Amino acid sequence: MRIWSIHPNYLDAKGLVALWRETLLAKNVLEGNTKGYKNHPQLIRFKKANEPLTAINWYLKYVYDEAQIRGYHFDISKFQLTGNIEKLPVTDGQMKFERQHLIKKLKIRDLNKYNQVIQFKDLDPHPLFFVKNGYIESWEKVN
Repeated sequence: MRIWSIHPNYLDAKGLVALWRETLLAKNVLEGNTKGYKNHPQLIRFKKANEPLTAINWYLKYVYDEAQIRGYHFDISKFQLTGNIEKLPVTDGQMKFERQHLIKKLKIRDLNKYNQVIQFKDLDPHPLFFVKNGYIESWEKVN
């Protein structure tokens, strides 16, 4: 499961669809609707939010918005916006790690997207997040 901290506009088609599906799985976990993935590290930051389900729904909303821009047909009924958006922190170290991780994937999967993304030294965060100083997040699996 990879729930990106970077803005979904940097993802290729395969990455955006995977993000949608994986975030829906994460939402099901937070709702208690699945037995697997309950302690997945990618969920830690959502679990730390004041309202984890509200946070994941807002996350999905921005993924949905990017899909709409691209003409994809994601199902808006899969999430429900309630409450106010709570911006969650992500470290600049995590953002740099994810940039490098994405670049490796794009170089194999989508050279056009790779050539776009490689031009940016820093990538914008997903709108749910704000960037703070720090190392790679403790929940990240680093090889």
